[in-house]
Amino acid sequence: MFELGRFCVKIAGRDAGKRCLVIDALDDNHVMIDGETRRRKCNTKHLEPLDKMVVVTKNASHTEIIRVFKELGIELQETKPRKKAERPKRARKKKERAEEPAKKTSAKLAAKKLAVDGKSKPAQAVVAEEK
Repeated sequence: MFELGRFCVKIAGRDAGKRCLVIDALDDNHVMIDGETRRRKCNTKHLEPLDKMVVVTKNASHTEIIRVFKELGIELQETKPRKKAERPKRARKKKERAEEPAKKTSAKLAAKKLAVDGKSKPAQAVVAEEK
């Protein structure tokens, strides 16, 4: 029933309602199709065979299939695959430095200065004086 060169109509899937031509019988349930549809393997349950038959070679090229459709008066739309655009690069976010409160920073600096100067005041006393 789905022999080489049989015209069919897809009845299921994305290409439903479009005409195609059987270009290879893969097994009992699957055939290779091409035409208005995409060239692909298809389940025979998803095809409705038409009464037209055409002589084509096994695994005929897409250009040959286009020629056969034009001879029958069926115009095919040529679609080219979309060019893949490069994804835009995402800029990293810069980390913002969290500022410490001014009192703590100045107390730490004062304690460090005392330690460097060699004075005998303990660091706790410096913090107490600032408060």
